[in-house]
Amino acid sequence: MRKKLTMTTFAVAAAIALAGCSAGGHNAADTGFARMMIPHHAQAVQMSDIMLAKNDVPAQVTALAGRIKAAQDPEIEKMTGWLKEWNEPVGMSGDHTMNGIVDDEDMTKLESAQSREAARLFLTHMIAHHQGAVAMAQKEGTDGKNADALKLGKDIVTAQKAEIKEMEELLGTL
Repeated sequence: MRKKLTMTTFAVAAAIALAGCSAGGHNAADTGFARMMIPHHAQAVQMSDIMLAKNDVPAQVTALAGRIKAAQDPEIEKMTGWLKEWNEPVGMSGDHTMNGIVDDEDMTKLESAQSREAARLFLTHMIAHHQGAVAMAQKEGTDGKNADALKLGKDIVTAQKAEIKEMEELLGTL
């Protein structure tokens, strides 16, 4: 009797734990949020990598680029994991436009710019980029269902609004 009860208790505990992983299911807004935010974050990481590879950028800008990369790389992994768990495609389909995405021409300018000009371009583009991410995350907050995605959306809004303020202040010093 005791063995049976222990196995049943274990099965119930495992079911509860697994249900917690899904954070209450998901809807189309959650899927769209993750599928759009992954490439959006990937571009922020790419822009940060460009800045981190430069030698003549103000230290505060380099530090910011490092923090952006450190925050957004794990978020990309987290959202990719959700999409796989939800049996949703990870890549985006069709032609989607995202607020704040930096076009190829401006990315090329950022790559070739040096010193304070590189810092100015990075900050200017990253402010717009973050504003786009904040808008996407706020939409998740109103339309999403998944508790984990809702929390990430809220965290993105908080963190990136603070970084926008910091970048605006840094831009004023260049």
